Amino acid sequence: MKRYLPIAHLTVIAFLCLSCGGEVKEAPLTDHQQWHTVTLSFQGPETSETAVDNPFLDYRLNVVFKHAQTQYTVRGFYAADGKAAETGADTGNVWQVRFSPDRLGEWSYTAELHRGKDIALEDGPGVGAAIALERATGRFNVVPSDKKGADFRAHGRLRASNGFFRFQGTDEYWIKGGADSPENLLAYEGFDGTYRMQASSSDGEANTNGQLHAYAPHLGDWQEGDPTWQGGKGKGLIGALNYLSSKGMNVVYFLAMNINGDGKDVWPYASPDDLTRFDVSKLEQWEIVFQHMQSKGLMLHMVLQETENETMLDNGDTGPLRQLYLRELMARFGHHLGMKFNLGEENGPADFTPIAQNDAQRRAMVSFIQKIDPYGHPILLHTHSHEPARSDVLDSIVGFRDLDGLSLQVDKREGAAEVVRSWREKARDSGHPWMITMDEIGMWHTGARSDSLDGDHDTLRSYVLWGTLLSGAAGVEWYFGARNEHHDLNTEDWRTRDRLWELTDHAMDFFGQYLPYWEMWPGPQLVNSKEAYCLAKPGEVYAIYLPGPGSYALDLRGTEGEFALQWFDPLGGGALQEGGVKSLTGGGMRELGAPPESSGRDWVALVRAVR
Repeated sequence: MKRYLPIAHLTVIAFLCLSCGGEVKEAPLTDHQQWHTVTLSFQGPETSETAVDNPFLDYRLNVVFKHAQTQYTVRGFYAADGKAAETGADTGNVWQVRFSPDRLGEWSYTAELHRGKDIALEDGPGVGAAIALERATGRFNVVPSDKKGADFRAHGRLRASNGFFRFQGTDEYWIKGGADSPENLLAYEGFDGTYRMQASSSDGEANTNGQLHAYAPHLGDWQEGDPTWQGGKGKGLIGALNYLSSKGMNVVYFLAMNINGDGKDVWPYASPDDLTRFDVSKLEQWEIVFQHMQSKGLMLHMVLQETENETMLDNGDTGPLRQLYLRELMARFGHHLGMKFNLGEENGPADFTPIAQNDAQRRAMVSFIQKIDPYGHPILLHTHSHEPARSDVLDSIVGFRDLDGLSLQVDKREGAAEVVRSWREKARDSGHPWMITMDEIGMWHTGARSDSLDGDHDTLRSYVLWGTLLSGAAGVEWYFGARNEHHDLNTEDWRTRDRLWELTDHAMDFFGQYLPYWEMWPGPQLVNSKEAYCLAKPGEVYAIYLPGPGSYALDLRGTEGEFALQWFDPLGGGALQEGGVKSLTGGGMRELGAPPESSGRDWVALVRAVR
């Protein structure tokens, strides 16, 4: 049987001495690349997912990684036989920890395993009985990464920075675009212990049947050398991710748990009836997929709960069940570089979901995630789609410094840009800028339809893609609606939106190549049209989306000097083009003239100061 070994991962085997006798031995010094995952495996007490002493709750592995300039304390996890993705094992004596080093040079580590009742919920020292480690300490040397391109290991860890994504390793900014659907991405037939509890048929959600995802249309996108497990499982899902990456997309939205939710087919537990025990082999198979996503430059947009189950754990509090859930996910997957945590789909009460977390509960959950995350991943809150349900939740938490921003849902696409601008302004005025990502566009039943029904996605392209990005959004993701043939729960083939990915890629290329968007602010008042969108760094650079034919002018009053005017094609992408007017002079309202083609469609004008 083929065993999957993560490419460029370092595995150090450290043996536990249960008798506590003998001399402590240190593992030999080894080389490892910056930002690549170090996996340490420790042999400990023989146990199982169902043991009386719960290995997820009654054991705690902590490892301190030290560098001359920093240190991290990282939680470990029970790994069964250490190769459960292949074997499907639920028993064994292996504990592991994963760590992605951010500094070059020598690192050391010290590991401690303790056993005690509910010790996994504790952080303090001196709790539980220590299990001596034969090789509790070790060292490794970190050298530069050899990765290039979209692979996150070429750039570092993504953090929230003044309302945008920024790489910790290179200080480069990053803008996202990708798939919000299917939300039950991980309801995949190739994962152990995965099934649908029941098919759904509701007027308020997408309907499911008894079939899990297979992603068969993407089997041909799997490439030789890509990962599989258990004799070839995983090709459909890995191929689907390859395809999305090939279209220039860089993020995928997925639920980590939808018990009581729409799909009822994703959870990390060995059983949905016992929320204290996890399915080791399933989670190791998730990890194989997540590793591949990172190598392809696909951010993990991990959504922690659905609106239907946000009070399922501890009645909404961050009590023992929620803490255990969050700690387990962080221990197993927190080492990934391109990752953000989403507090939960449609968090908070609304008319259709009155039983929900309250403000104190969501604040506590956010703060707990921040507390247990060694790496500082962005934490966002998914909103309701309209007022007053949206503002009823957000007005009470805007300015809360532990929350990095909003995963925005908007029902009426015509107003999406204004919603982004409004909440960016409210956050700025609170003293804590928020990242706003446009992640779910309505209406709920429609979303982004297939290319066959909406060829160039005109309203999405104008109101949502360009409208929100030029209003300060940090990215977009496309929701497939609940009433389309290929919808939010049953989509098997991302090619149904092939053209939408192309249009999104054009916009991302424009922002990445031409705009210091992190230094710019929405300026729709600078253009003489209510239908236009404008993002500006006054006196230096302006990007203006013009929805169609007309006489457009840009307000350059208060500026001096010359400005070059070029045009970008949002339908075709490519290089900048020349129009009828090639330059503007500061000091007044200036006509933009005609775009390169007067074809009655949209164009983007780029105005830059001539130095």
